[in-house]
Amino acid sequence: MSTRALPPIPGTTPFDGEQAQKGYALNKMCFSFNTADNRAAFLKDEEAYMRQYGLNAQQAAAIRARNVLQLIAAGGNAYYLAKFAGIFGLDMQDIGAQQTGMTKDEFKAKLAAAAHS
Repeated sequence: MSTRALPPIPGTTPFDGEQAQKGYALNKMCFSFNTADNRAAFLKDEEAYMRQYGLNAQQAAAIRARNVLQLIAAGGNAYYLAKFAGIFGLDMQDIGAQQTGMTKDEFKAKLAAAAHS
C-alpha cells in the first residue's frame, strides 16, 4: 500500500481518512435517518437533533443550508448524505446536480449521454 499522496482532482473533495474523521458526527447523524422515528425527530427539532450528535458549526450550517457541497466539505460521505437528502424527497441525481451546478434534468441528460457513448 502506497502512502504517496495522490494529485488533487479539481472540484472534488476526496473522502479519505481525514474527511472520515472530520465528518464522523455528521455521517453518524445521517445514518440515523435509516429509521422513520429518527427522521421525524429531526424534522420536529433540527437544532436539538444536530446537538444530540455533536455537529460542529460548519456541519450545522451546511445542514441548515441543505447544501451538498458544503456537507461534503464538512466531512460528509455521499452515501450517508443521501439519507439526509431523502428526508426532503431528494435522490442521488438531485445531489449530483447540486455537485455539478446543473439542474436535475441537465444532470440526467448528461448521465444518459455518457451511458450511450
